Amino acid sequence: MTPAELKTLIRTVPDFPVAGVQFRDITTLIAHGDGLKASVAHLAAHAHDAGAQAIAGMEARGFIFGAAVAIELGVGFVPVRKPGKLPVETIGIDYALEYGADRLEMDPKAVEQGQRVVLVDDLIATGGTACAAAKLLRQAGVIVDHAAFVIDLPDLGGAKKLEAIGVSVSALMDFAGA
Repeated sequence: MTPAELKTLIRTVPDFPVAGVQFRDITTLIAHGDGLKASVAHLAAHAHDAGAQAIAGMEARGFIFGAAVAIELGVGFVPVRKPGKLPVETIGIDYALEYGADRLEMDPKAVEQGQRVVLVDDLIATGGTACAAAKLLRQAGVIVDHAAFVIDLPDLGGAKKLEAIGVSVSALMDFAGA
């Protein structure tokens, strides 16, 4: 399936989680076997072209696509988690959200120094989580210079924020507006 065909599998839910937001729901895409398979293949092609030696995904939907891409490429998957979810010593990064703050953590032993890691997630919006993940992975000693997403919401500027910290962005589709 082409990215244009995949875009038709994304459900838009108006006024979620608040009035005025057009929520782009991937559950309809991941429930469609051919759509999920094609999405993973497209993301894996981007990651392969970027020289991925491992894939990192942010909790939670990044685990769906990231792990599948890692399997497709035959490389490891690095989970970037919410605080307190890993049973080993972790490194972490605090970052600002639009309304508040959050934290990401990872096991620094899940990567090798100098390894090229590609970030994979379902959606790039404001870029806060993706930028924090890239910085955290770099703190662990890896090269993060590419990220691949199913959806980009370009009006929210997240891809530009990632590019500003040296991470090129590819997305299978984009949706205008918030």
